[in-house]
Amino acid sequence: MFPMVTGFMNYGQQTIRAARYIGQSFIITLSHANRLPVTIQYPYEKSITSERFRGRIHFEFDKCIACEVCVRVCPIDLPVVDWRFEGDIKNKILLNYSIDFGVCIFCGNCVEYCPTNCLSMTEEYELSTYDRHELNYNQIALGRLPMSVIGDYTIQTVMNSTQIKIDKGKYLDSRTITN
Repeated sequence: MFPMVTGFMNYGQQTIRAARYIGQSFIITLSHANRLPVTIQYPYEKSITSERFRGRIHFEFDKCIACEVCVRVCPIDLPVVDWRFEGDIKNKILLNYSIDFGVCIFCGNCVEYCPTNCLSMTEEYELSTYDRHELNYNQIALGRLPMSVIGDYTIQTVMNSTQIKIDKGKYLDSRTITN
């Protein structure tokens, strides 16, 4: 008779434990019900990138001195720098500069180590194409400034968690220190 009583006690303990697990999972589900959705409808809504976002590289042809530091610090030797040496002025003349964004890992080493600051990272992240050869940008395509997401009236921007609207127009960004 005692084994039967202990069996009922074990059954009761297992039932209480199962009810507790179900209750805990239901509380977690309800706590997520108040949150705003994280996903965005991409072609119609675009998120505003942070200030340190590593997007497409912008190149200023006039500032480049063809020192090839960007090629040496790149982990995959990606930038292609064509130049010729002018003997009379003892200087390098830049002929062509190109980067293949199909191979680029967007590490930012080329931008960080450039001595003349002719390279910079933009906030442009839409580089999708149907042909991978279109991702090879020359100095003309690299020199084009990206269209700002904020200035485009056809796109509804979605504020990130780092840019919360506070006090009717004041925004917090990643540089703002809060208490």
